[in-house]
Amino acid sequence: MLTLDIFGFKALWSPYFLLILIALTVGFFVLTTKYRDFFSDGEPLTKKQGALFLLSMVLLYIIKGSPVDLLAHLMFWVHMIQMAALVLVIPPIFILSIPDWFWRKVFTVGVINSLFKVLTKPLIALIIFNGLFSFYHIPMIFDHVMQNVWLHAGYSILLFVVAIFMWWPLINQVPEHQTLNGLKKVGYVFADGILLTPACALIIFADTPIYATYSDPHVWGNVMSLCVGSANFDSLNLSGPQLFSSMSLLHDQQLGGVLMKIIQEIIYGLILGHVFFEWYRRDQADAEREMKQSLNSSLIK
Repeated sequence: MLTLDIFGFKALWSPYFLLILIALTVGFFVLTTKYRDFFSDGEPLTKKQGALFLLSMVLLYIIKGSPVDLLAHLMFWVHMIQMAALVLVIPPIFILSIPDWFWRKVFTVGVINSLFKVLTKPLIALIIFNGLFSFYHIPMIFDHVMQNVWLHAGYSILLFVVAIFMWWPLINQVPEHQTLNGLKKVGYVFADGILLTPACALIIFADTPIYATYSDPHVWGNVMSLCVGSANFDSLNLSGPQLFSSMSLLHDQQLGGVLMKIIQEIIYGLILGHVFFEWYRRDQADAEREMKQSLNSSLIK
């Protein structure tokens, strides 16, 4: 089997993408530390928030800038891990890393505030996210998007943004934007899991490879030319992704669907655990408060 080294440093490590992420990271920390005093309600950035933002940027680079991104063009199961990280792992970390006062400043922009109010409504957020994710994995759409560098980049950004909208009602820490609690959060998580199932089922139970991106040498060649550069790819004279893996195309596809569903279940299970713990803690706090009020009333009498 061939190794990824044949594609060169630039294709493997995406230095320009790394520079963009470094610039975003520096900008974030400068704005939330050195220049936060320019904002009337600016508060110190906590160590947890700083660590979460760094983690989100590192994970984003790993899945879209490191050799993992190249592997995702060779093996479908790696692509599905990449997608799971992009829409299920990184968005909640990113949301929690941004201070409340920073979110409030973002919402002072009328267009952004209006979009958030509409697109983070629980039902709308679920439908849009799962609709766009499922639409992307329709074979004809997937193969077309993968063969256009701008469509691919644009759709990846779109999925990340709508994933933020989907996660927002569940985990945002801005009090005036917390529209779900208790049983509603549980129902939201279950609904999200159900809506994502058809796309995974299509991939898992198909009895033939459904994506030309991985099964048609011509389409795969077009995709790889965009990924590593046409001149670089043409000089290698490669015939297909099977040169890099001993797994059959069908098994590769089925593994991708299974991994996506497993990762989803693990993440949603963790979220449900957090929701139940938060719910229990609030119930305990309410019970203690009522008990204190009752004791105070008795003492006054």
